[in-house]
Amino acid sequence: MADVRTTEEKLTRDEMAQLVARDIPAGAFVNLGIGQPTNVSNFLTADQGVTLHTENGMLGMGPVATGEDIDEDLINAGKIPVTELPGAAYFHHADSFAMMRGGHLDVCVLGAFQISQAGDLANWHTGAEGAIPAVGGAMDLAIGAKETWVMMSLFTKTGESKLVETLSYPVTGLGCVSRIYTEVAIFELRDAKVLVRSVHGISFDQLQAKVPVELTWA
Repeated sequence: MADVRTTEEKLTRDEMAQLVARDIPAGAFVNLGIGQPTNVSNFLTADQGVTLHTENGMLGMGPVATGEDIDEDLINAGKIPVTELPGAAYFHHADSFAMMRGGHLDVCVLGAFQISQAGDLANWHTGAEGAIPAVGGAMDLAIGAKETWVMMSLFTKTGESKLVETLSYPVTGLGCVSRIYTEVAIFELRDAKVLVRSVHGISFDQLQAKVPVELTWA
């Protein structure tokens, strides 16, 4: 996909995943969270030399498995069948979390319910009565990885921005998110400032009118 500041159409999920994959540094060790981030694995190229980690105990994960490549015993943390690349390794769950907590991952890509302009992340519980919390390894990843990126839709089903001034949902990690990929814009968060790298299917002014934080072109 071309590196452009504006497009007339919103990004599809595949296009978002493609942009994330392109931005991952060569040779990086990366964890892809449940949901939209899983799709990033399908757009990584062999010459990038990226090694994927999954918290249920695997290094060297390949793209999502389909058809005859599906092995029900080979899944990622979201229980989605995946492939393995040459040199893949398996290990205990505790060792996997030690990798996450020990700062051995260069990038993690997570989903989110809310992100504050300071980079605070909420992605495990909406706080709604009766909602089922699902923290998994998100707290360990968000704080343990050298960079935490988020892939999400920018607005809720009722049109509210998930990028907010301060979180109203339970916190996953404070000041951890540095980049956000959405269908209408890509953001970078630096020093409590929200920088817009690109907009898609929306103008900058329209975006600013919908998002309750001050935006600046990167």
